[in-house]
Amino acid sequence: MSNILLEPLKVGDHMLRNRIIMAPLTRQRSGVERIPNELMATYYKQRSSAGLILTEATSITPMGVGYEGTPGIWNDAQVEGWKKTTEAVHKEGGKIFLQLWHVGRISHPSFLGGETPVAPSAVKPAGHVSLLRPKKEFETPRALETKEVKELVQTYKEAGARAKAAGFDGVEIHAANGYLIDQFLQSSTNLRTDEYGGSLENRARFLLEITDALIDVWGAGSVGVHLAPACDSHDMGDENPKETFGYVAKELGKRKIAFIFTRESSTDHSLSPYMKEQFGGVLVSNQGLEVSQAQSLVEEGKADAVSWGRYYISTPDLVERVKLGKAFNDFNPETFYTKTAEGYTDYPFLEKGE
Repeated sequence: MSNILLEPLKVGDHMLRNRIIMAPLTRQRSGVERIPNELMATYYKQRSSAGLILTEATSITPMGVGYEGTPGIWNDAQVEGWKKTTEAVHKEGGKIFLQLWHVGRISHPSFLGGETPVAPSAVKPAGHVSLLRPKKEFETPRALETKEVKELVQTYKEAGARAKAAGFDGVEIHAANGYLIDQFLQSSTNLRTDEYGGSLENRARFLLEITDALIDVWGAGSVGVHLAPACDSHDMGDENPKETFGYVAKELGKRKIAFIFTRESSTDHSLSPYMKEQFGGVLVSNQGLEVSQAQSLVEEGKADAVSWGRYYISTPDLVERVKLGKAFNDFNPETFYTKTAEGYTDYPFLEKGE
């Protein structure tokens, strides 16, 4: 029986060989200099049978980091480092987009040379800084000046140009999971009174200006946007998620970008089908999907492609296993964020004949 997940899909300017997307996954293997390396190139090469790889979130500026060992795209050494990955993936016939990231308030001065994290508004998130030991609470961020917001739009554009120089096929804007762009979108974290706050149109302005800037670099057909309509990460909240994310999807649709990627569980209350309707283009669905559920989402037109995250950590040949109806490898969360090949490039492929 044919499997719709294995059928090709036109996504913007790109023809994908299947509808299975590797989700962006922070793995913290870039070292203190945040320069992508040979180990990372091997990791992505192993998974290049995906229709499209979305890289781990990659910071556009040193002030946008919030975790140890995550990669950057703000200097030439990082560009050269990423070339190892793009060349390795392309040699296998794969496609790869770089995910552009700024964590905003989800950081700590210890990552920022003593500087206070920045955000749309001085609203402190609940909880502790992820993976930082000893544990430390998040601090109250500094609200960005209007001029600084506009400068950050330009920083995203420069990062997009560096991604092109590094050989990527496109870029994905990380506008999800409670990081900086999401902090502008959602009403609980954006209390601004300038052109970037207040009305829904103003709250969405930052994302849309970034999108337009990256379209200038790449063309709309090589730009995607990552969204989290569930509003469930890093102490987020919006007074009307359907209105907010419906508006964003519609505006992105007007720009004819390659895709939107939505991270939310597939339930009767999911906003993704509504967002797909408003967007009018390719929607990638993600979060805790069984293969049969993923097939149904695409067959029913609720999504055009599907994505796995943790199972792509443990299952480099995930596409082949979907094709053969084989189980995915179990993943080990204890090695998600270590510094070595263990739990990174040593997960097994199917043996011939399995």
